[in-house]
Parts: sequence; C-alpha cells; structure tokens
Amino acid sequence: MSAVMENIMGDNAKPAAEAPAAVRGAEAANEARAATPAPAAASRAARRRIAGSGAFMRIVPPLLGVAVLVLVWQIIALKNSSFPTPLATLQEAISMFSDPFYRNSPNDQGIGWNVLASLQRVGVGFGLAALVGIPLGFAIGRVQFLSAMFGPIISLLKPVSPLAWLPIGLLVFKSANPAAIWSIFICSIWPMIINTAVGVQRVPQDYMNVARVLNLSEWKILTKILFPSVLPYMLTGVRLSIGTAWLVIVAAEMLTGGVGIGFWVWDEWNNLNVPHIIIAIVVIGVVGLILEQALVALAKAFTYEQVSN
Repeated sequence: MSAVMENIMGDNAKPAAEAPAAVRGAEAANEARAATPAPAAASRAARRRIAGSGAFMRIVPPLLGVAVLVLVWQIIALKNSSFPTPLATLQEAISMFSDPFYRNSPNDQGIGWNVLASLQRVGVGFGLAALVGIPLGFAIGRVQFLSAMFGPIISLLKPVSPLAWLPIGLLVFKSANPAAIWSIFICSIWPMIINTAVGVQRVPQDYMNVARVLNLSEWKILTKILFPSVLPYMLTGVRLSIGTAWLVIVAAEMLTGGVGIGFWVWDEWNNLNVPHIIIAIVVIGVVGLILEQALVALAKAFTYEQVSN
C-alpha cells in the first residue's frame, strides 16, 4: 500500500519540465495568441484613434481660433472705450434676437426683416443672371464666332466694380430697389458666363467626334454630352456668383437706402450703435457662409472632384 502511494505521489510531484512536449507546445501557442491582439480588435482600435484625431481637428482648432478672436477683440475694447466688449455685444445680440421680426415703421424693423429683404433682392438678381448667363455661356463656348464676338466685351466689363453700375441702374429704373437688383445681376453674370463657356470648350473632342459619327442633333448634343460634362464648371460659376451677389447687395443698400441689411448697418452707424454694427457683420458672414455651403453641397452631389477645392 505504501509503495502504491509513493508511486502516485511521485507521479504528481514530477516537475513541469518533465511534461510531454506536445502539452508544452500547446501552452506556448496559447500564450502567444493571448499576447498578440486579434486583427479585428487592432483594426477597431486604429479606427477609434483615427476618429478621435478627426474629431479633435474638427473641434479644437476652430474653438482656439474663436478664442483668439475674442481675446483680440477684448484687448481692442480695453484700449478704446468707444468699442464694445464681447460681453456687451453678446448681451445686445440676445436682446436683438429675442424679437428679430418686430415692425414699428417702414424705417424701424427688426434685423430679420432686413435680412429677408436683402435675400429677396439677391434671389431676383441672381436668378436673372443665371437665366441669361448660363445659356450665353453655352453659346459662347459652342460657337467660335460668338466667342470672338463677346470675348473682348466680357474682358472689358468684368473688372468694373459692381457699384459703378448702380448710378446707371438709378438712371434707367428711377428707383432704388430695381437699381440694387441690377447691380446684383451685372456682377453675378460674369462668373456664370465664363465658367460655363470654359466647361463647354473643355469637353473632350472624342465625344464630339462620336456625336458627329452618330449624326446627333444639336439638342441631343446639348442634353446628352455638353450638359453633363459642363455641369461641374457651371455649378462652380454659380457658387462664385452667389458670394459676389451677397457682397454687392450690402454695399448697394448702404447707398440706396430702404429696408435691407446694408441699409440697417448704415442706419446703426448714424445712430453710433457699434454693438449692432458688429452683430450685423456676424449675421452677414453667417448668411453668406450658409449660401455658399448650400451651393457647394449641391455641386458635390453631382461631382466631388471638380468642386472640392
């Protein structure tokens, strides 16, 4: 009996080094697998790091930029007592936007009505420019004779300041509102004409050769070949035009008066209400940014490569 117990105890007391080689190999493989992270887990960790880095770049740098701007603003306000501080401007903005659509008289209306009046003028002038400029751009790009005919005229008139056209509008239309719309029209039309014409001229010649072989009509060429190819250029011209139109309407309304964000800024300057002027500047920038980003999103829906810059 004692001999049997000694044999059992002797077998259990063998060191681990004396274990079979297959068992030791399996244990080593398990340890290696435990030490090496799974590919899926490593991929998820990498994606989390990339997402975290992207979120950091989207949030932190803009916030730092705003903080620097507010700091510079505060320093200027401390050195110039007539310039409002950021806190005072914020309090005025809260009070103003609590009722942006009040209307006491034709010359005393909330900032909301003034922005809507400016957007209405921009919409009319910009829409007329698109109706005229885009078809004219197609014609200039398609017909060499028209390109040679209108090229010098466009080169001559495009650099003219839009406000230089305002007296012509006042002389012809005898009213401030159509004169402002005319200024928007004349400044918005050039980017549409030029970008559309350039897009037509850059259509690959192979496409036109195929259309000639297939004996396609001019309407088929326009709708099936030219329009899809020119669309990115055309939308780029539209995006440039809307930014220019929004810039022009503010300056035109300062000169023509009436209801509009430009006139509202000038009226607040006459009242020496500097906080309201700063608020109006921010509103003008935000509205312009929204208009441009809306058109960028529209353009990206059709082609990303042409409009990503």
